[in-house]
Amino acid sequence: MRGVRKLAWVEVKLFIREPLALVFAFAFPFFMLFILAGVFGNDIDSTDPESVEVWRGVGPSDYYVSTYVGLVMASAGLITLPLRLAGYREAGVLRRYRAAGVSVPVVLGAQVLVCIGMAVVAATGIVVTSTLLYGTVLPANWALVLLAMGAGLLTFASIGVFLGAVLPTARAVQGAGLALFFVMMMISGSGPPRDVLTDSMRLVSDMMPLTHLNLLLQDAWLGFGWAMDQALITLAFAVGAALLAVRFFRWE
Repeated sequence: MRGVRKLAWVEVKLFIREPLALVFAFAFPFFMLFILAGVFGNDIDSTDPESVEVWRGVGPSDYYVSTYVGLVMASAGLITLPLRLAGYREAGVLRRYRAAGVSVPVVLGAQVLVCIGMAVVAATGIVVTSTLLYGTVLPANWALVLLAMGAGLLTFASIGVFLGAVLPTARAVQGAGLALFFVMMMISGSGPPRDVLTDSMRLVSDMMPLTHLNLLLQDAWLGFGWAMDQALITLAFAVGAALLAVRFFRWE
């Protein structure tokens, strides 16, 4: 564990020097939140059943704040973490770690720890900013929200390790990660609400881990309870990605 902490501290200092990672970890989710909150506000017409259904009975800004907590986890797992792993392999850093006797759990543990820490800081910023600027609701059940966040962090950290393990170069990771990130953002509920999507879009959305994490977070955040089916699906993505990452991880 000590080796993981020491390596993670080094990774934190390297992380803050990377503009792309910082943009997608912090700036982009805030930018999207400001746009959507500015466009939709936080009021709905309670006499319009369709509007109430689309926004799940809450204001648009209240609807979005939990999904942007999910989005920062997705950015960490789809862009930041795998980009670092693939870049290290391409530059021969992983090979040097192996030659120095650094084990796979230490290397991956440090990357995952930095990924989780970055996502937690960004998520905290989202909550504080949206509450102060737009008056969005705080979680109705903090315990369930934190549990949902734990599931989301585990899932996207596992996906990030998997992408970094199987894709050969940093450029390949960057292309695949950005493509997955924007597709998930647009059809998982972090962009247009799911109820306004076409049937085919919702079908694709159901195959995305961010969709199930967003629903899990929203239900806990807005006081709808614990969505066990969404939790199980989210964790299934985590287990599947972790097993594949271990199976296909390469030092070089």
